[in-house]
This record gives sequence, C-alpha cells and structure tokens, in this order.
Amino acid sequence: MADKGKKGKGGGPPPAGKAQTTKKGEDPQVKTLQPKDEVGTRKGCRRYQWELKDSNKEFWIMGHAEVKILSVGCLIAALVMFTGTAVHPLLTLIITMELSVFMFFIVVNSFAIQRYMPFILWPISDLLNDLFATIFLAGAVVFAVQNRQTMPMNYFIAVVLIGVAAFFPLIDICLQRKHFRGKKVKRNVLVPPPRKAEPAAKPKEEAKEAKEAKEAKPAAGGGGGAAKPKDKGKGGKK
Repeated sequence: MADKGKKGKGGGPPPAGKAQTTKKGEDPQVKTLQPKDEVGTRKGCRRYQWELKDSNKEFWIMGHAEVKILSVGCLIAALVMFTGTAVHPLLTLIITMELSVFMFFIVVNSFAIQRYMPFILWPISDLLNDLFATIFLAGAVVFAVQNRQTMPMNYFIAVVLIGVAAFFPLIDICLQRKHFRGKKVKRNVLVPPPRKAEPAAKPKEEAKEAKEAKEAKPAAGGGGGAAKPKDKGKGGKK
C-alpha cells in the first residue's frame, strides 16, 4: 500500500504526447510575433518568401511591372515589323539593348534579387534606366525617320511602336517620383564606422609595470648586501 501511495504522489515524467503538443504549440506563437511590414528575424526560406511577396507586391501594385511589360511588348512587335524590310543595324541594336535592360529589371524585381544586394541603389538605377530608355528610343525614332525617304507600312508601324515604347518609361519615372515621396534620405550611409579601441594597449601597460617591478627588486637586494658587512665590522670592534 505504501508503494502505491508513493507512486501516486510522486509525479513521473510526462507522456511523450504532451511534450510534443507543447513544442508544436510554441511554433505558431513565434510566427505570430514576426512583423508583417518588416523582415524581422526571419532567416533562410522564410525570409526569401517574405522578400518575394513584398517585392512583387511593390513591383506590381505601384505599376512598374505593367509599364515595363508594355514597353517590352511594343519593342518585340517593332522587331517583328522590321523583319520584312531593310533596316539600319543601329535600330535593331537599340531595340535589343532596351529589351535586355527591361527584361533584366523585370527578372530582378520578380525574384526579389535586389533585396539581397543592398549596395546597389536600385530605385535610382531604375529611374536612370527609364530616363536613358526614353532618350535612346526617341533618338531611334528620329534616326528611323531621317534614314528612309519612303516608309512602307510595316516600317511606319514599327516606328510608331518604338515611339509608344519610349513614352512608357516617362510614366514609370512619374511612378518612381511617387515612390520617393514617402521615403527619407539616409545620411552618412557611405561613412565607415568608427574604429574600435585596440585591445593590445592594456597588455603593453602590464608589461611595463612588470619590467619596473623586476628592476626594483635587484636594487632592493643590492642595498641589503651592503648593509651586512657594516654590521659585521661593528661587531668586530666591539
């Protein structure tokens, strides 16, 4: 009977099922603590999932993706229209160059690559890309009109499409201005952090103190040895 009472009073180890439920219950609490508007302490795949959603939300909702896709569509259609006529190679070079740059920015923003390369100022680079794209495509339209005295229908449609493609980056520049209004400029970004104090200063001071202590010991020993003979001499005289 005593053994049974001891078994009933003494608490044994909890069953494995309860321990598993408590561990499983902790994970949702940790996840709920993560902020929705910031990365927080997310790492690995969880961080990339958040960065991917946030990057695509910003890229598509603000209209940057739609404008770039329309520009890419107009430039591809212009290349298709140029296939049946003789075209100066400079025009095809400008069109393919702008196509590659637009596709590059679409891929970078769609896969959140810019979030892992903060040393590049991506909003400013996108703004400069839109500005130069407008200049190059407008120059391509002027060059295409001056290069031909007679324009077939396909050639004319291609020139119009290039002009429309040059107009969309201007819209993207306006969207970029709205994006910059709500953000503050960070100062002293490129200033290096202050250097830490050298930890080797204390050991040097300790080494100096040890040397001084060693020098003081021999001096004290020499004084004691000189005093002993004097005592012996006094004793002899007595």
